[in-house]
Amino acid sequence: MDTATPPSLTFRKMHGAGNDFVVIDSRGREPVTTSALARALGDRHRGVGFDQLAELRTGDDADFILDFWNADGTMAGACGNATRCVAWLVMEETGRDALTIRTARGLLQAQRVDGQVWVNMGLPIFDWQAIPLNAPQDALHLPMAGDPVGVGMGNPHCVFVVPDAEAVALDTVGPQVEHDALFPERTNVEYISLLGPDRLRMRVWERGTGVTLACGSGACAAAVAAVERGLTARRVVLELDGGILEADWREDGVWLTGPVADVFTATLTPAFLAAV
Repeated sequence: MDTATPPSLTFRKMHGAGNDFVVIDSRGREPVTTSALARALGDRHRGVGFDQLAELRTGDDADFILDFWNADGTMAGACGNATRCVAWLVMEETGRDALTIRTARGLLQAQRVDGQVWVNMGLPIFDWQAIPLNAPQDALHLPMAGDPVGVGMGNPHCVFVVPDAEAVALDTVGPQVEHDALFPERTNVEYISLLGPDRLRMRVWERGTGVTLACGSGACAAAVAAVERGLTARRVVLELDGGILEADWREDGVWLTGPVADVFTATLTPAFLAAV
């Protein structure tokens, strides 16, 4: 067991549209998550299982800080659905309807409006160095088969517009695109197809995790790509494998909302932690 890991550790399990998380509250103490602990917890057979792990920390310039980890033990720069879910938790705890959250993406705003928690995931990034890409490229037309759109939303995203997202062999093409040399930090991969006015079908492969039922930052990237390709207006409903998300690209950033599910709270055993 890492010396920073406490002898017992309580966590929460949540999901947003099937995009599931382990949430660890480390406010008032040193952070406890390590790459090894994230991998152990992320194992759906020997641990708990998650798409991402979110750890809360005390912040000086924000209501709290959020760090994100993938199931393979790598860190993620953003996780829209986990941000929404944790914002909901803190709003329930405090009775507040507005929060600031510090992430690797920057200082994010969360608001509860008519019972729905919205999070501003920031402005989309098209600069090749900031996404990042491996060389100067037109992010709106990446030099790959399928003419995808490259978008940075805290994580790199590669969005393909296809006639039918259902027909894509995501298990096959997802890892190939994730590890393409064009993306030095790998990439999330989204496939979208137009269902109707301002409504998209989306499927996603997340770097460091694989196929997931939903992806918040990916939904934001998909909405941006749809606007840039002239498919939709700036407010878009996205149908994902796990449910419905909504993205609204405003002047100050891409706002995201969707369902929040608080599943259970549990404590890891000393034996489990000792084996990490």
